[in-house]
Amino acid sequence: MDFQTLASHAKRTQGRHILDLFKDAGRAMAFSTHADGLLFDYSKTNLDRDALEFLLAEAERAGLAEKRDAMFSGAKINETEGRAVLHTALRAAFGTVVEVDGENVIPGVRATRDRMAEFANAVRDGSYIGQGGKITDVVNIGIGGSDLGPVMAVKALAPYCNGPRCHFISNIDGAHLADVLKGLNPETTLVIVASKTFTTIETMTNAASAKAWMEALVADPGAQFAALSTSAEKTADFGIDASRVFGFEDWVGGRYSMWGPIGLSLMIAIGPENFADFLAGARAMDDHFRKADLRQNLPVLLALVGIWHHQGLGYATRAVLPYEQRLERLPAYLQQLEMESNGKRVSMDGADLQSVSGPVVWGEPGTNGQHAFYQLIHQGTAIVPCEFMVGKQGFEADLSHHHHLLVANCLAQSEALMKGRSLAEATEIMAAKGLTGDELDRQARHRVFPGNRPSITLIYDKLTPFVLGQIVALYEHRVFVEGVMLGINSYDQWGVELGKELALALGPVLSGEEVPDGKDSSTRMLVQHLQS
Repeated sequence: MDFQTLASHAKRTQGRHILDLFKDAGRAMAFSTHADGLLFDYSKTNLDRDALEFLLAEAERAGLAEKRDAMFSGAKINETEGRAVLHTALRAAFGTVVEVDGENVIPGVRATRDRMAEFANAVRDGSYIGQGGKITDVVNIGIGGSDLGPVMAVKALAPYCNGPRCHFISNIDGAHLADVLKGLNPETTLVIVASKTFTTIETMTNAASAKAWMEALVADPGAQFAALSTSAEKTADFGIDASRVFGFEDWVGGRYSMWGPIGLSLMIAIGPENFADFLAGARAMDDHFRKADLRQNLPVLLALVGIWHHQGLGYATRAVLPYEQRLERLPAYLQQLEMESNGKRVSMDGADLQSVSGPVVWGEPGTNGQHAFYQLIHQGTAIVPCEFMVGKQGFEADLSHHHHLLVANCLAQSEALMKGRSLAEATEIMAAKGLTGDELDRQARHRVFPGNRPSITLIYDKLTPFVLGQIVALYEHRVFVEGVMLGINSYDQWGVELGKELALALGPVLSGEEVPDGKDSSTRMLVQHLQS
């Protein structure tokens, strides 16, 4: 990517207020687009027509369309691991052909999903039972992509959760396991262990402890476990029958995996039909991404706005702000999706990047965030691009006035970030309160909002399974586009490995079986303190 020209475009915006762009009466229409019930508005940014055209041309020059097609076709675009990237195949339409190493993978995907649906229905209708009767609770044990996706989606789709209660354990901290299992009945609990290799240290430690908890009352605890894994040998050793083991291929990365077996807890919670709608929403976004012109393509435009803000203007973070309480875990989910994918330092050819890579992603639902960190967003010295999302409708018809106030707050925040409040306006307000002289000036200055702070807004009709699928797939493809533009591999995660290796080596040191030879003086001091 031509970062020098990008910097030149960004430099032109210095001193220009976003409001100046709205002198063009067609600004809002020109810098927004629709797709399958979604409205994406990026007009409240300092991106102008010239900069947008440059970014679109750079996307074409980067071979975005060809690389997108290569991903969907099953080409091994994850070059550092020699793998295809085919989470999209998990939601592909019946009859689609996607080949990996000459084999169509879709029949296998469909067969696994059919097995999942059969098992989910059995759990939901009581034909699969625990030692104490019908399953009342499902505990998913995983970490990273094996946890963040399902827990986010189960919370998001709470109005559709009419199956057993779902709980999630991820942290190796024993408090997480203890707090979740407290109050559950082992005899009516199903435990799902989500680990592709069945070796993830946090997951398997928690799984062993959950099994020990169940053994106190259940004669055959393995009969109340299911596994999301490709290791038939290890799952059998754990006592889990092959009929309750659901595997997935190495072309599905963990943070992209809830469309398949990792989504079993979600399928049990909302039912196979609603899960199919969730997949359909993602598939609709896949189709849009593949077919829509780049100028009207939601994932492409979302990615280009992100590049404009981060690589162009140097804004180091972005805040994801869903005005939907049930999306409370979406920012954390997108944090992993984006930061694990595009948090890289070298390009595909191994050369150092010529620009910064992915931004820091964070956020909380509105309106809670307004009473926490919005102060910094409005009046702090750092500029934080904001990504608002809100539904036209809520689910609680008898509380519709709540939803009206929620939407009003969402729209007001994006307007306030852009417009701000000038010193003259603040002075007028304080003068009306009777202040004069130096005190008037001092108090007025505290009430100035610089404004000119960018935001985008995504509006959907209602948070249905279909819509949630659209939103998640939208952000997945945004990550892909940004990765292509930056020339990095968005699908490996070697940065996760080093800490794991060192943690395994420190285990025997902390237990006293080994001495901390070769460790730095800080680590040795910390070990000694913990052992004292």
